[in-house]
This record gives sequence, C-alpha cells and structure tokens, in this order.
Amino acid sequence: MYWNGGWAWMAFMPLLWIALIALAVWAVIRLTHGASGGTSGHSRGWADSEPRETPEEILDRRYASGDIGTDAYTEAREHLSAHRPRPR
Repeated sequence: MYWNGGWAWMAFMPLLWIALIALAVWAVIRLTHGASGGTSGHSRGWADSEPRETPEEILDRRYASGDIGTDAYTEAREHLSAHRPRPR
C-alpha cells in the first residue's frame, strides 16, 4: 500500500541531500568571504569597513618606510597630481 511511487522518492532524496549540502557550502563561503561573494572587492562588507588608502597616502607610506627614494617620490607625486581625476 505504501510502495506506490517509492522509486520516485528514492531518486529524489539523493538530489535533495546534494542540494542541501551545496546550500550549506555556499552559505559558509558567503559568510566567510563577506557579502561580495568573492574576492573581487567590488562590494564591501562589514569586515571591510575601514577606508581605502589614496594613492598619495600609499606613496607617502612607501617613502616614509624607505621603499622608494626621494627622486622616485617627487616624480610619482608630480605624476599623480597631473593625472588626478576631476570631481563630478
């Protein structure tokens, strides 16, 4: 009496488990990598709430730490000021 359609449930149950496991894996990846769903950085989640450094700040930091010399610093500063995007 209860065996009518039993083969359909036997075929459906593995698909259901695969879908549930895939959903759990997706949720773990989504929660651990932020709201962007990846590492592209286009969408910023709560973990990335600190402001990004400007190119000038990066240049200043590299000069202060001794990564670049004075000539390279002044040349890069001039280049950045000449190619600064205009505000809209």
